[in-house]
Amino acid sequence: MSHVSASLSALGVRAITFPTRCDVAEQTAADELARLTDARVASANRPGKGFNVALAHRAWAPAAAKAAGDAASWIWLRVDDHGAGEIIATEGSGLFAAARLLAHGLTGATREKLAAGLLLPRSFSMNRPIWDGSFAQYWKSNRGFSPEQYAATLAEAGFTHLEVNSLQASFPYEDSVPGEYYSQFYTYCPGFNHFIDTPLTRGFWPAQYLDANLERLQNLAALARKYGLKPSVCLYEPRSLPERFFQRYPTLRGARIDHPFRSRLPRYTMAQDHPVVKHHFRLATQALMKAVPDLDAMSIWTNDSGGGFEHTASLYIGRNGGPYMIREWRSADKIAEASGKSIGAFLRNVRGAAAEVNPDFQLSLRIEPFKMEHDHLKSELGRGVHWEGPSMLARGYALPYSHPHYADQQGVAGGMFHCQMDPREKPELAKERAQGIEPILTYSPGPVWNQEPLIGIPWPRMIHARLSQLKEIGADLVSAMGGLANTTATPFWPNPAAIRAAQFTPERSIDDVLTDEAVRFAGTTHGPALAKAWALFEEAVTWQPIVPLFCGFGFCWQRTWDRPLVPDIEAIPAADRFYYERHGCFQHNNPGVNDLGKDVLFNLITRESADKMVPRFDKNLFPRIAKTEKFIAGVLAKCGDDAQATAAFADLRDRIRAYRHWAVTLRSVAAWCSGVYGYLESKTAAQKKAHEKFLQAAIDLEIDNARGLLDHFEHSPTEFMVVSATGENTFIYGKNFGEHLRAKIRLMEKYRHKKPRIDKDILWRAPTGQPWPEGFPFQK
Repeated sequence: MSHVSASLSALGVRAITFPTRCDVAEQTAADELARLTDARVASANRPGKGFNVALAHRAWAPAAAKAAGDAASWIWLRVDDHGAGEIIATEGSGLFAAARLLAHGLTGATREKLAAGLLLPRSFSMNRPIWDGSFAQYWKSNRGFSPEQYAATLAEAGFTHLEVNSLQASFPYEDSVPGEYYSQFYTYCPGFNHFIDTPLTRGFWPAQYLDANLERLQNLAALARKYGLKPSVCLYEPRSLPERFFQRYPTLRGARIDHPFRSRLPRYTMAQDHPVVKHHFRLATQALMKAVPDLDAMSIWTNDSGGGFEHTASLYIGRNGGPYMIREWRSADKIAEASGKSIGAFLRNVRGAAAEVNPDFQLSLRIEPFKMEHDHLKSELGRGVHWEGPSMLARGYALPYSHPHYADQQGVAGGMFHCQMDPREKPELAKERAQGIEPILTYSPGPVWNQEPLIGIPWPRMIHARLSQLKEIGADLVSAMGGLANTTATPFWPNPAAIRAAQFTPERSIDDVLTDEAVRFAGTTHGPALAKAWALFEEAVTWQPIVPLFCGFGFCWQRTWDRPLVPDIEAIPAADRFYYERHGCFQHNNPGVNDLGKDVLFNLITRESADKMVPRFDKNLFPRIAKTEKFIAGVLAKCGDDAQATAAFADLRDRIRAYRHWAVTLRSVAAWCSGVYGYLESKTAAQKKAHEKFLQAAIDLEIDNARGLLDHFEHSPTEFMVVSATGENTFIYGKNFGEHLRAKIRLMEKYRHKKPRIDKDILWRAPTGQPWPEGFPFQK
């Protein structure tokens, strides 16, 4: 009976009944409660005399419905002194959450109320993961990941949905040509064409590819149902089609949507206003709904990663599209109006097709790409079509939110540091609702797009603050950007408890929630120290500077941990750089090849910003990391034979060390930009010498850091980062990461003393093996 919690054992639950003709989530919750209590479990046509588990619509507990009143989404728990009572919930996921709450998550004072019955309304009727990195998207190959455990964790934490559109393979079936990167952007959030064909698109994707992907989607939807979660999808649409499609149907060509720098093969969507195209999307939606009739929500992302709407301003190639939407030589506002109306028609077409199967189907559109079309587009929304974004003030990507400690670092909206609330948000929400629009507001619960590729870094207070503020302004629909990552590998991570508390017990202080969670993980003796360690760790994290692109997906894109950071990157022969450039988001003429502060035409890190970041790491972040490491080491020394506490603190020790290695490399990127740019801009020999000295000190630090990281990767028992079980790719490191670190160290030692240099003419460089004709410039 080692799995039986003391609190549940004291409740005396001995017999559990669930409905005979049950929803699968009812049986899952009953089985979970039986596992936690060692009680007998059986099905019946009516409530049993012991403990019952049922959905609210069965009316097995009239007291629950009476207590709920007008509440739309809730869970009800009641246990009397004899172990009789019930768990009732409006959603299946609430049943599972309630079973886990009985085991942990309720205070002693709350348990005293259980005999009379306890109603816990949900703070948010929708709380869904979106762009779910480990479960469905570009980290789905992460080793040791259990989809079943993940679904259970979501349900326990108060989530309502599970994202199910995911490729069977770790890479997409997409046309490509040598020397381009773009096809890999179809790896995540796959659209209709990767699951469904219609008579219009039949034959352009292999049938076995579509069938494998659709079966995976259906299997993930079945897993969602098991835990009472509603299946949902996040996809980039309208997605491009291969050129051979437009050779067959040239009048259906719509917008060019690819990135002209990362792509060598132009990619086009279909003309979205053409009746044939509208019919195709209607058929595709109906086919998807036939495969998963209970599909509840769809989030459309666009104007990126292989998708885009015609004639919108934020297309990488600029406004363009087919001939049907608007004639040439119209004003920018007229084009924006036409494109906004066209997008609205597209969304209503998809939503209408889905609603024939599921009338409650919810469709949302990520709003940030539509700065120019914003007002016209919003006037098209409502009636089951929502917009999704980080703020009511969203208008494009510029938002009035900055880093909590560094006011000059803007653009944190929707990320981990978005834990403040502008007072204008609440009245703006009221305005939207008056127009019949219910926005879905995003928050960030984990490492995806924040601290990639790390997992299990604790910052529960920031999450709880964000969710509490969303509840305060009256938000009802929220989505968790990136999901929770590999929760199988993060058994002592407190972030899910913060989400659960904000959803079910928002009146409790986050300090009390975390203290209880720490005691559960480390025991009564050392639990309070674990809560303090989390607080110290999170305090350090709040002082982490944001290094643009590198703190998120760019960390792996740019091969930041395994590329040599030397003053002249291209002094290293191309053959020696191949090990990391092979999977980097590089093109032969991308400035990011030889300049850490650049990526295509983006200026990621200026000298001025780099000069600010380096001392912020040194003075603000690293001392706090050291303080946290010292505290954890001290507690570990006192744990002795306490295996439970030792496991929790050893896990945290390994994660703070990994975080230190990650942060040092971010500091090294900033130092490289500061030192190399400073050297190249210097006017005197003395200035150049000072910058070289600074760079050499930074290289010393990074080499030592890489050695420590190599040791940690190869010897730590803790899975502190996502690692692919099927080989590395641009978005995730593989099991050969240690070999890459050894190469990095060797090359840094060999080329560290080269003079700083950046070939700023790299843009005009000819592809390898394809030189410009003799007599033309830039032949070398």
